[in-house]
Amino acid sequence: MAVLTACGQGTGNNAAQDEQEVPTVGVVVLQPQSQALQSTLPGRTRAFQIAEVRPQVSGIIQKQLFTEGSSVRQGQALYQIAPALLQANLNSAQAALAKAQATLQRQQLQAKRSADLVKIAAISAQQDEDNQAAASVAQAELQAARASVETARINLRYARIEAPIAGRISLSNVTPGALVTANQTNALTEIVQTDPMYVDFTQSTAELLQLQRDWAAGRYEKIDADSMAIAIQLEDGSAYPHQGKLQFSGLIANPGMGTVTLRAVVPNPHGQLLPGMFVQARLPTGLAANALLIPQQAVTRDTTGRATVLVIEEQGGAKLAVKRPVVLTQAVGTDWLAESGVQAGDQVVVEGFQRFKPGEAVRPEPMSAQDYRPAAVDSQAAAAALRAALNGGK
Repeated sequence: MAVLTACGQGTGNNAAQDEQEVPTVGVVVLQPQSQALQSTLPGRTRAFQIAEVRPQVSGIIQKQLFTEGSSVRQGQALYQIAPALLQANLNSAQAALAKAQATLQRQQLQAKRSADLVKIAAISAQQDEDNQAAASVAQAELQAARASVETARINLRYARIEAPIAGRISLSNVTPGALVTANQTNALTEIVQTDPMYVDFTQSTAELLQLQRDWAAGRYEKIDADSMAIAIQLEDGSAYPHQGKLQFSGLIANPGMGTVTLRAVVPNPHGQLLPGMFVQARLPTGLAANALLIPQQAVTRDTTGRATVLVIEEQGGAKLAVKRPVVLTQAVGTDWLAESGVQAGDQVVVEGFQRFKPGEAVRPEPMSAQDYRPAAVDSQAAAAALRAALNGGK
């Protein structure tokens, strides 16, 4: 009896020891979910509007009426050209108009008298026709004089150079006392409208074709461009607080780069975005109704680049971590979107890889997304990669 008892105790200790030797690994259980898909594309900010300010009349700059670098409103006075000569031109045109009005009045009275005299044969028909023609000429000269007055009045108004758009004004290229000419080549200054801003970004034609095939095959639901919100990531890796809307999609591919250009309009109420900045645009491309997402840290690749994961399979009462090849389509945050190789309910290993070898028995322990953390991304390296992509790898 004592021997049997000792044997029984030894068997229990061996079972406990075997159980302790089975390593514990962290797993996630794949569950289908509706997932919006995005593409991250490099881009650059552009000013919404740029206006070069030039004079429309010639003269001497009398005053500069703005502060360089400040915000100006549309119609605000920027420069004052000395108006004396322009005012004299207006006065001369008004005098010519008064003369034309008097001439017309005299010619009309003469034409009226001529019409009465020709009826009683007091003057010849030829003389009457000349008088009627003279009245018509005087009428035309009056209209020309009125046009000259309006031109002189407009030129006088142009002596006050106003802002064509609202925005932030640049440095002045002239100072009071400078002579400027109408429609000169050199601009007096420049106004840049930065709210909203354009963001121009590029998408490869290969990615665009694949996306169109996915839409046609029904793998993804197409997102309406009118409801498409575009998130912007700044050069330092931080998220821009305002979302943009897609305004334009290029119709012609760049033959050298194999890309098409897209443009988004982004609010910029606080002036955080400046023209020429490098950014990244996260563009929604579709909606996967039953997406299976695998954490990126669970995926390894062999020497051929084929992606594999470790999936828990039950064999002979033991739970084994078995390597399984998977087909991945794109990154979704810190996860990969799986196209094939796994299915809903599979337990994928995400932690504890150093404790076992593929094919060995393990003890799976479910983990939530908050239990593991992806590796941190170097924002400076990401910024450098973004510049290289926009400069064609240079």
